[in-house]
Amino acid sequence: MSNVVNPTAVNNQLSRKETGVLLQRLLEENPDLQKLLDGAANKEEFASGLREQVMEYMRGNPLVYSYYSFESKGWEAMKKLSWQDYAAIRILDYLDRQGEEYEDLNLRGKKVTNDVFGTLWQGVKNDNASLHPHFLEDLVQLFRQYHGKSDREIPPGEQVLKWMEEYPSGLDPEVVEIREQNKERIMRVLIEKIDNKQMISSRYVFPEGASMDEKVELMKQWWDDYRFHLKFAVRDPDTLNEMLGNSLDEDTMSLLYRARDKGIPFFVNPYYLSLLNVDAPEFVRGKDLAIRYYVLYSKELVDEFGHIVGWEKEDIVEPGKPNAAGWMLPTEHNVHRRYPEVAIMIPDTMGRACAGLCSSCQRMYDFQRGNLNFDLDQLKPKESWNDKLEMIMRYWEEDSMLRDILITGGDALMSADKSIEKILTAVYEMAAKKKRKNEERADGEKHAEILRIRLGTRLPAYLPQRITDNLARILGEFKAKASAIGIKQFVIQTHYQSPMEITPEAQRGLDRLTAAGWTVTNQLVFTAPASRRGHTAKLRKVLNDVGVLPYYTFSVKGYRENAFKFATNARASQEQMEEKIIGEIPQQYRRRIRAFPEEAENMVQNVEQLRKEASIPFLATDRNVLNLPGVGKSMTFRVIGVTGDGRRILEFDHDHNRSHSPVIEKLGKFVIIESKSVGSYLDQLEEMGETRKDYESIWGYSIGETEPRMSIYEYPDFDFTLTEKITNYGG
Repeated sequence: MSNVVNPTAVNNQLSRKETGVLLQRLLEENPDLQKLLDGAANKEEFASGLREQVMEYMRGNPLVYSYYSFESKGWEAMKKLSWQDYAAIRILDYLDRQGEEYEDLNLRGKKVTNDVFGTLWQGVKNDNASLHPHFLEDLVQLFRQYHGKSDREIPPGEQVLKWMEEYPSGLDPEVVEIREQNKERIMRVLIEKIDNKQMISSRYVFPEGASMDEKVELMKQWWDDYRFHLKFAVRDPDTLNEMLGNSLDEDTMSLLYRARDKGIPFFVNPYYLSLLNVDAPEFVRGKDLAIRYYVLYSKELVDEFGHIVGWEKEDIVEPGKPNAAGWMLPTEHNVHRRYPEVAIMIPDTMGRACAGLCSSCQRMYDFQRGNLNFDLDQLKPKESWNDKLEMIMRYWEEDSMLRDILITGGDALMSADKSIEKILTAVYEMAAKKKRKNEERADGEKHAEILRIRLGTRLPAYLPQRITDNLARILGEFKAKASAIGIKQFVIQTHYQSPMEITPEAQRGLDRLTAAGWTVTNQLVFTAPASRRGHTAKLRKVLNDVGVLPYYTFSVKGYRENAFKFATNARASQEQMEEKIIGEIPQQYRRRIRAFPEEAENMVQNVEQLRKEASIPFLATDRNVLNLPGVGKSMTFRVIGVTGDGRRILEFDHDHNRSHSPVIEKLGKFVIIESKSVGSYLDQLEEMGETRKDYESIWGYSIGETEPRMSIYEYPDFDFTLTEKITNYGG
């Protein structure tokens, strides 16, 4: 007899046992549900009986019915709903959307039917054979909430602070010492590879006969040069493992080899690798997961590479046709646009690259198609870029609504200083021309003038050595002359993922940016490890400590390829309502923070003073949102269904706190099927060492509304009346 155990058969047996327990629990806890199931001749009768039961609840709660039927909406209306109201609305939404079919891009476009209570009916009648534990667990929690057997208990501030204390900062002396050890290990690997001619550079060469000590000293000097880190960035799994002290296990290496063979690039600079723990003390063990998940690829990503589909439809441009948001664009690849006020520039410079490849990169679709790579020499600007830059500036100069320009990539600060200066000079001249032309227009016919310039970059986290004195000089001089023609806001929009990324090197770089008069804001991607209780709250606090304002907390976008990193939107809502709340800024301070960018040089002191006066640990200036797979960002959603394996089906509406392209009137709402169930997400948190009970209220977050934007991020008012004519629109 064979002793080999079939793991699939064992898992199926465990799943069936768990399913039976959960179904029994659901029916025992809800005798009214059992009665409906027993008395109905078919699933339609069952659904009808359940609807009547919930409508009876609604008839006694007209405010809830008003929200359910979309007669009332918005942030304030949602806050009036009770925990039980959430559940009643969700049950009716399930019933209303029964039988609808959706394309599930997590399953490569396979159609799935939204049939929550039909699935339950069939499972009960067929001895639960077709039911999945995560599907049933979601229903158990839903009916507990509906019958008032579970409630939402907002954790006290002291508990949130306790969770925050679990996560060290990269500025903590003990962590700094660990990183120094990591740096020493990586430098010695690099020295060996340079000596063995495995890595060759004409710039970084050891003198003939140099001793090991002399080489180490020289390497320490090179470490402060950002070009060194780009030159010696890791591009293969074996070198990655070497620099991490050969600490990666066999399964991880096998996966990385598969990633390489499928064509997924590797590009991680030595500085960022030094932030990953190897044989670290207990107090930091597992605390670098938010960083580690950015470097190491998941099985889901490797499996899906080759089948990834584009997420943001407005990024797909056909010459001569409007994009998905309705905008005509001057070039095919250099300008992205969603909103009337904002345009994004991706220059044909080194700015198309990054200092490392994030495993959840929104551009992975373009890496898959071969449009993006890390051949940095090939990305240097060509002569054709001059013509394109001129064309883009003419386009913006004639735009009637544009007032906000975001220069990004890739990464805006990957461009050479000369390229950055050239782009900023072009923007300045365009803005000045736009202002002069407005002087000839009558009031009511004037175009919007440029009010805000932003640079999108992850380099303050990925490679802070790039923020040199010369770069700061360029930024400071641009601000001085641009301010004189009416540009009022100068923003570095960066992306820190973890408080462990805020290091002494990062702090020095941030100090240079704020000293140049630029406001630094942060966009966090709310990955599974970053979503742990207290992690994001601690990040906000440490960011504030170094003068950075939180801007967005983004749910992970993408389909199956990002499933491993995905934290459900229910968790984003839970974090928003239960943890971020302790940093809510009292109304009497809102006007004051609006003026902070006007004296960005004093951001650290101003933030600290406000926190002290308001007695809050951080300024919750960010909004929780998802980049919709159509146009814009939003956290306005309702859960309208659950797939057979427990993944939630959400319908998103647009953010009505801001202006949009007119095309949204045609687009309507968006249905998104999440890539993992709430149950799977909680299982993953337990594997990270989290306590499941700490997240108990997550099941009830089935409704979201986009928060109003903080005053600090509002555009200044014009002292004239704008035209109503929208130019460059073809939707």
